[in-house]
Amino acid sequence: MKTSDIARIDELKAHAKRLREDLRHEGVEISHSRALELLAHQHGVRDWNTLHAMAGNRMRLRVGDRVFGRYLGQPFTAEIRGMTMLGDGGHRRVTLHFDAPVDVVQFDSFSAFRQRVTGEIGWDGRSKRHTSNGEPQLVVHPV
Repeated sequence: MKTSDIARIDELKAHAKRLREDLRHEGVEISHSRALELLAHQHGVRDWNTLHAMAGNRMRLRVGDRVFGRYLGQPFTAEIRGMTMLGDGGHRRVTLHFDAPVDVVQFDSFSAFRQRVTGEIGWDGRSKRHTSNGEPQLVVHPV
């Protein structure tokens, strides 16, 4: 199970509460902690503590945050100027304004500088798309 596929902690707890209520309506009484453990097993992990840790490792980013990372293999520092949740919330489209323009061409014969780019990242800050050498096109970390 990838961290990017896991809901936020508050959503997981609400899911466990609904599970407990549904079971109670069927005549099965369980504690809230048992519902959390069952939910963890449904996600394919050992226990609630493991699931909680995985959900808590999701990167939290907001418009205006300072970030650093790599774009097409080039290091950058930037500000997040825009962000949109995509699909089921597992990915975000981010618009970054680099502090200094980044040369996105790795040839000696010419250059192509970019200062503002938009890309899609998962909750781990990495894009699903990769460059020809297998590295993610965009990797973002909070400052």
